[in-house]
Amino acid sequence: MTNKIEFELGGRTVAIETGKLAKQANGSVIVSCGDTVVLAAATMSDLPREGTDFFPLTCDYEERKSAVGKIPGGFVKRGGRPSEKAVLTSRLIDRPLRPLFPAGMRNEVQVIAIPLSMEPDSPADMLAMLASSAALMVSDIPFMGPIGAVRVGRIEGQFVLNPSLEQQNASDLDLIVAGTKDTVTMLEGGADQLAEDVVFEAINFAFDAIKTMCEVQEKLASEIGVVKTEVPLHEVDPEILKAVRDTASKDISQAIQDPDKASRESGINEVKLDVVEKLAEQFPERELEIAEAAEKVVKEEIRKLVIEKGIRPDGRKPEQIRDIWCEVGILPRVHGSGVFTRGQTQVLTTVTLGSLDDAQIIDTLEEDGEKRYMHFYNFLPFSTGETRPLRAPGRREIGHGALAERALRYVIPEQDKFPYTLLLTSDVLESNGSSSMASVCGSTLALMDAGVQILSPVAGIAMGLMTDDTGRHVILSDIQGMEDFTGDMDFKVAGSRDGITAIQMDTKIGGLSMEVVKETLGRAREGRLHILDKMLETISEPRTSLSPYAPRVFVIEIHPDKIGDIIGPGGKIIKKIEADTGAKLDIQQDGHVFITSVDAAGGEKALKIVEDITRDVTVGETYVGKVTRVESYGAFVEILPGREGMVHISEMSTGRIGRAEDVVRIGDEVLVKVVPGEENKIRLSMKGLTQKPRPGETEEEMAARMAAAQAPRAGGDRPERGRGPERGRRPERGKDIGREGRDKGRDDKEDGGSGEIRAYFRPKR
Repeated sequence: MTNKIEFELGGRTVAIETGKLAKQANGSVIVSCGDTVVLAAATMSDLPREGTDFFPLTCDYEERKSAVGKIPGGFVKRGGRPSEKAVLTSRLIDRPLRPLFPAGMRNEVQVIAIPLSMEPDSPADMLAMLASSAALMVSDIPFMGPIGAVRVGRIEGQFVLNPSLEQQNASDLDLIVAGTKDTVTMLEGGADQLAEDVVFEAINFAFDAIKTMCEVQEKLASEIGVVKTEVPLHEVDPEILKAVRDTASKDISQAIQDPDKASRESGINEVKLDVVEKLAEQFPERELEIAEAAEKVVKEEIRKLVIEKGIRPDGRKPEQIRDIWCEVGILPRVHGSGVFTRGQTQVLTTVTLGSLDDAQIIDTLEEDGEKRYMHFYNFLPFSTGETRPLRAPGRREIGHGALAERALRYVIPEQDKFPYTLLLTSDVLESNGSSSMASVCGSTLALMDAGVQILSPVAGIAMGLMTDDTGRHVILSDIQGMEDFTGDMDFKVAGSRDGITAIQMDTKIGGLSMEVVKETLGRAREGRLHILDKMLETISEPRTSLSPYAPRVFVIEIHPDKIGDIIGPGGKIIKKIEADTGAKLDIQQDGHVFITSVDAAGGEKALKIVEDITRDVTVGETYVGKVTRVESYGAFVEILPGREGMVHISEMSTGRIGRAEDVVRIGDEVLVKVVPGEENKIRLSMKGLTQKPRPGETEEEMAARMAAAQAPRAGGDRPERGRGPERGRRPERGKDIGREGRDKGRDDKEDGGSGEIRAYFRPKR
């Protein structure tokens, strides 16, 4: 039996259907909007996972190229590792769902969302979030949902719900909001330096749609008559917990207030070992439960310290920012570098500039194209004093890199103003909270050090939250690792002085009220501006020039019809330009030519060649050209790369020239002027132009050579062929030379000859 429910969302009809596909899963649904169809299935293991002290939830977004009617590119057609887009969408599904499962749940839960069909007007990621929640709602898996999720754009000041891909490109806001009927559970997005009030208004705008989505899912689950399975929930033995409180609360409270992270963790571990030893006799063979109870008491004492006393573990007040120091230009050979240190969190970011050919190729369900600005985030094991093998980046690294990239995307200059590919790499050297926001700050420093004219400097800050059972809460600025781990919220905000550029929020509780969201945005702005001031003390504005080791990019715009002239037959000309100059040429279809060269001189040389190739040759212009071929009737001269003209022997001098090779030879540089000639042919003249001597030749020697070329040859002039006795030859009766002879005459004329063909009978002996 199938159940289907439809509702309106952003002016479009969305349908949720269950009982049709994937019926062996605990719960499955098909969500469709227009031609976009997403299948989501949720499953749960029968028993808790042994030896696990966390909730084992896995969320996967599986892209299928068939959804957009494409076969994957490259050699591997089956597909391999998920794309960055798939990883980020998987995180979007996981983050709002995770806090809505019962505390202490240890049964494995897996949610898989697969877009089966997709149209550009209805991107699949938001429907995948809805489908994942709906699959859990119609299943027997314990879940305290549902959630709704929407994307909000803003075009010309008006909010747009779930904008199409085309609308997203025109929007100055890309904000994803997820939540329950009452609270916000997740935020993710970027903005073009929008004020906090505008972002808060966008969240409110999304909240109305989220409520509708939640009500629809509840109605569907009610119609089906879902009964949730009771699963065992792990909890600490109350008796052991009380014993640990009585034994170690005071010692734990003192240990957590050590301002140094390493000393604090060492002190807490000593207290844990001590309490386990003291209670081992009272609770034999239950050491692991005692240690777990001690960890719970640590969290309780931190909350008590913050909420009741307004003191944080490192002694700061709730709104206080840790000490900051920065440095730029520490790596001499890289194009730009910056170190940002805040407390015990330190990030080194480097900037590498490349040609537009270095852009990353994008091939996702949503878009195909190139990406010229990239940000990579690396969390190195020594940053926390740990030892572990280096592996490919995980979901956390990809997510943090995408957040830092989004924070700076809106201030990176456009391609027409800065025609470079930019790769930023942030390496976390020390970590004690908010390394992603430190990456944003380090990236700003590195970009300014590299001479990239960013529109505004950007800083980032992570905000935390502590709550208790009485409803009291304290918002914390610039949280450190312990506050993130034991707190209820991780709310990251990046931006400039003018407004927000990126936002990301996760919770460990059921969500945040709109009042807390608004208060956090205001506090984050204060902290962000403080951090920005500290950064600008190190470097106040971008450097005026690029690093001497950075490539130089020259741009020229030509008529699209001239593109073939630069490329040449089989790419012959462009390959020669690149080989001769060491530069790389990237030619756009609209006629823009980007020339990239590590050596500025090589780039300028390539630019000159392209200018010469594409410029129009007009009558009266003078050029210095190189002789490429010499014939009896004249010489061919290359006046521009790939552009030759012919100097007829009669145009080589004001006097009569006997032989062209007496005046010029191959390789000579001569001064020539364009004279009128046949259409599509370049006729040149050397008359009246002062020529330069050949290498090693003096002015006098050149003058003597020219005079000799005009003097009669030894033995007298050879009589010219022609009609009549005045030409030195007795006229003979001619004959028809035929079609072959006439063709030869035309060929000769095209090569610069007279084209005149004569034939004579030899006298009979």
